Order: sequence, then structure tokens, then C-alpha cells
Amino acid sequence: MNKLIAIIGPTATGKTKLAIELALQFNGEIINADSRQIYRYMDIGTAKPIKEELAAVPHHLVDIIEPDKEFSLAEYQQLTDKTIQDIQTRGKIPFLVGGSGLYVWAVLEGWVIPKIAPDHGFRQELEQRVGMGQGAELYADLRQIDPAAAEKIDPHNIRRVIRALEVNKLSETPFSELQKKQPPPFQTLIIGLTADRQGLYRRADERADKMLKKGFVEEVQTLQKMGYSLNLPAMSGIGYREIGQYLNGKMTLDAAVYKIKTGTHRFIRHQYAWFRLKDEHINWFDVEKVPDLEINRTVTEFLKQ
Repeated sequence: MNKLIAIIGPTATGKTKLAIELALQFNGEIINADSRQIYRYMDIGTAKPIKEELAAVPHHLVDIIEPDKEFSLAEYQQLTDKTIQDIQTRGKIPFLVGGSGLYVWAVLEGWVIPKIAPDHGFRQELEQRVGMGQGAELYADLRQIDPAAAEKIDPHNIRRVIRALEVNKLSETPFSELQKKQPPPFQTLIIGLTADRQGLYRRADERADKMLKKGFVEEVQTLQKMGYSLNLPAMSGIGYREIGQYLNGKMTLDAAVYKIKTGTHRFIRHQYAWFRLKDEHINWFDVEKVPDLEINRTVTEFLKQ
């Protein structure tokens, strides 16, 4: 049973729904591959599976750390590898599900992540610059130093931008050149969900509106009351800082929602830098055209091999 099924693709394509359906049908368990769903208390803005979904199928690596705690890519990879082995040992199928390309490929390609200890002083210096509104300048620095890494890192994922700059400083080698690969000990089927770009934008906009109705504003308000700063790397996910600025009187709710929607559109474009439609390793399905039966058939054939 050394097999794994990955369900990847841009945001708002229905990865969670499909994963639960397939896991129920094929005796599987789900491993989260979303870099924001690992945080506790951040449910609505990260589109985390709801309680009923979490109860329907065993989920792993959801709600595992506090928003103000550090969590590295190496830690994620190690926990995921261990979880995959555990699920396979119990005779079940692991489903790796999410849209964070860094997390997904680190596991599927077996990245050998550079063991470079953090430079807390350097990090603090860069985080202070972010607090002064210089996040875009940091990303510009990364583009100049290591264009290959910058292409794969979301400009709004400040934690990854800082880490790439940190690795470059400490190793004097571009972050992108340190990522060697060691193929993992399992067979993989990668299912990619996609749609027409305008269709994706529409889906993302509808999801943003639903988040507000579910209480996204109240969720951010609660996080602030708990003492979690909007400048935390955890809060760099689209929506949290925008809603925080609204709560702090720096913009109207309409302006915050507009920024969330346009930011999500930009993020979708960025995700296709990680999940390329021409990648022959990915079995792409258009969620607005392909019936579930075709996806089920693909999974069935893979498991029979």
C-alpha cells in the first residue's frame, strides 16, 4: 500500500469536497497541505474544513500550532512523511490535499531541505521592515538576489520571503539552488483541479462573500483580542490583514473586501507557477466540465496498478 493520492490546484476549486468524497470511497485519510490551515483559531479565512467535514474522514496536520509560533517547511515535511507512513501501515490511502505548492512539492518530490539554523536577529530586522510597510521591498530584494525562488514564493507569504533571504545570507548560495531532491518511497497520483480563469475568479469572489457571512470579521476581531498581531507571518494569508485594517479604522469594509478579492485573483495566478497546466505529472480536470465519474475512474485505475 505504498501509494499516495495528491489533490492540488488553485484556491476555490473544491479540493476539500473532492478529497472527502474520494477518501470515503477508497478508504483514505486526508493530510492537509495548506500552509494556513495548520494554525489554530484561523478557520473561516483559511477555508478550513468545517466540523462535519473533519468528522467525516480523519484529517491530519490541521490546527497543530498557535498563530504566533514558528513552523518550518522542514517540520511540515517531517510530520507529513511520518503521517503518510502511519496511514499506509494501517492499510489505508493517504490523500495529500491543498494549494500550497511549497508544501506539496517538498513532500511529493522529496526535497532535501537545507539545514540552516535561523538567524533570529536578521529575521527580527526584516520583520521590523515588514511592520513599517516594506514587505514589497523585501520581495523586490529577493527577486534581485534569487529570481528563481521569487517566482515560486507568493509576495504576500512574508515568512517564506524572509526565510529565502535568510538562507541566502547565511549560506551565500541562492535558496533555489539548495533544494536537492530524493524521491519518496511511494507511488503518487496527482489530481489537479482547474477551471477557466474567469470562472476561478468568480468562485473565489463567491467564497469571499460567504466567509464574511460566516463571521470572518468576528474571527479576526477575536484573534486581535487574543493578542495575535496582524504582523505575524500567520496573518500574511489573504484576508486577515485586510479585515484587521478595517477593524482598526484604516479602510472601509468594502475596500477590505475588494482587496481580498483582487489579492485572491493574484494568488490564483501565482499558484499556477507551482502547478503548471503543462506538467505531465499532474492529471488535470476542469471542475466545471469533468464529471466526478472520470476522476473516480482515474483513482481506481491507479490503485489497481
